[in-house]
Order: sequence, then structure tokens, then C-alpha cells
Amino acid sequence: MTSEAGGEILFERRGPLGLVTLNRPKALNALSLPMIRAMHAQLRAWEEDDSVSRVAVRGAGGRAFCAGGDIRRIYEVARAGDEAELYAIWAGEYGLVAYVGRYPKPYLSLIDGIVMGGGVGISLHGDYRVAGANYAFAMPEVGIGFFPDVGMTHSLPRLPGRTGSYLALTGARIGAGDALAVGLATHHVPASAFDALLDRLSDGVAVADAIEAHAAPAPQAGPLVAQRADIDACFEAESVPEILARLDARAEAGSAFAAETAALLRTRSPTSLCIAREQMRRGPNLSLAEAILAEYRLVTRLMEGTDFFEGVRSVIVDKDGMPDWRPARLEDVDLDAVRAAFGPSGRPEPRFA
Repeated sequence: MTSEAGGEILFERRGPLGLVTLNRPKALNALSLPMIRAMHAQLRAWEEDDSVSRVAVRGAGGRAFCAGGDIRRIYEVARAGDEAELYAIWAGEYGLVAYVGRYPKPYLSLIDGIVMGGGVGISLHGDYRVAGANYAFAMPEVGIGFFPDVGMTHSLPRLPGRTGSYLALTGARIGAGDALAVGLATHHVPASAFDALLDRLSDGVAVADAIEAHAAPAPQAGPLVAQRADIDACFEAESVPEILARLDARAEAGSAFAAETAALLRTRSPTSLCIAREQMRRGPNLSLAEAILAEYRLVTRLMEGTDFFEGVRSVIVDKDGMPDWRPARLEDVDLDAVRAAFGPSGRPEPRFA
């Protein structure tokens, strides 16, 4: 076993298996820039190593697979005006996510506990997403003045019906049952069997066969499946105000789910909601690499704005839960500016293909 990034990420060879362990349990295994760089380099090394035939990724500590990128660090670096490190973080994370999406060897993620943001990015685009019973997925970026990134522009619109749009605009958390039903997870294996699964992978058993040997029936689905009719009917609307109008109408007709969803949307950044809706519109026509490039362009605009910093302050720094969104009303969001933000910003752009 080798340790990188001050022990925050561990790499191990077990026969034909290359095993990555995210090892920041107190930080819910959030990805730092050194972790990102170390993982990218190790995956490249294993790609070129003919004795490695499969790769698995897991999180230490039991509470989380990975809660995302290190948002507090991004906030601090941006506030300090260190653009070099700021954009190195974004380019590094997005580059790793794009690489996972085209990795040539079977890539498996063992996910129990929280998987959000960057954790979704380094798992969802791989071949196998094995969910434990405590799996908890969310892309809650609209709640911090950001948008669902790490390739979600590509992936979420491809989920059944409008479930991806619902997840993008609400940031709602779902469990293993819903994730399996819509394809965010590919298999259910109890976390207590993860070690035994890794042993089979280390013995050279075919990846699919190793997973099936420990697979369990899917847990019961939750609101994403149960409320599918409301989700599809409301989130197919062309604009965020229209989505809210449809939710309100269903709430008045007695839908508690619609009422709760509308209330949740009204706590989110209006600008972020409009960006997320535009992502869902554009995403079906974009490859993963094209989607990640669009997200990088969006980042360059949001780092020059206010909502991301206000959202992080409200949720992570001061934790007062009272963000001052600007603009505060959906009707005041400049939709032309939102659309333009998907285009080149004039800054140097990394290649993600």
C-alpha cells in the first residue's frame, strides 16, 4: 500500500486489482487538490500496467464515500485572490472526472454513505456503482449558489423522465432504492460484504461475476419513484417559474410532495436554478467531455459573481442558513447572461477529451 497527499488517499495493489481508498473520514473524504492529482497519476500508471486489469474506489470511515470537492478550500483560495490555485482545483477535478469517464479498464466504486459533488464525479462515470444500504446521493450545489457539475450536465438529463431535472434543481437526497431504479447505481451489495467483494476482485474473478456473487435485492425505492408522475409533469416545463407554477397547482390540489418541492426550490439561488434548468436543456446533445468543458466555463463566470460565496458563507462558514442571493427573485435573473455563460469566457480552457 502506498500513501499520497499526506495520507489522505491510499493506493494498493491486490493481484490484478488496483484499489483506491479516499482517506479523509473526518472531512467525509472530500477531495483536496493533492488527492485529485495523486489519484489521476495513479490511475494513469495502472492504465499502463498490464498486470492491473480492474480498479476499485472506496471511502474510509463508513459515513461517506466522498462528500465532494473541498468547497471550504475553494472559498478560501478565491477570497484570497489566488486564481492560480483556484483554477488548478477546478481543472484538476474536472480533468479527473473526464478521465474516469473514458478509463479503459473496468472501474468500480463501492459507495456506502454520502456521495455528493466530486464524489459523484469520480464514481458515476465509471462502469460499476455498487451501492450499500446507507447510500445517500445528492447534488445540492444550487443550495450554495453553484450548479450541479462534475459531468452532471451530461448525466442527469439522461435519467428516466425528468428525474434528473428534479435532482439538479432541488438538490434532494435519495437512497439506494431510488438510485438503482434510475441507474445512478448499478448494483446493491451490503457494505458488510465489500471486503469479500474486493477479495474476489483480487483473486481475478470477472468483475461482473464478483459483484453478482454478493449482490442483494434492491432496497425499497423512495420518492423519486413514488412521485414520478408529479416530477415528470412539473419538471418538463421550459422555465423555472413554470416549474414552480405547476408544483403550486399540484400542491393546491393536495400534493404534499409538490408543496415540499416548491418550498425547497424557493430556498435555492435563483441564478443557480436557471443555470441548472439550462444544463438540463443542453445536456442531451453534449458528450461528457463537452459537458465538462461547459461546466468549466460556467465556473469561470460564477467565481466572478456573488452567489457562490454567499451560499458557502451561509451553509459552511457562518452556518446561518440565510443567504443573500443576488438577484433574489427568479424574474430578475438575466437569462441571456445565463445562456452566454455556457460559451467561451476568454480564459484559457483545459482539454477534457
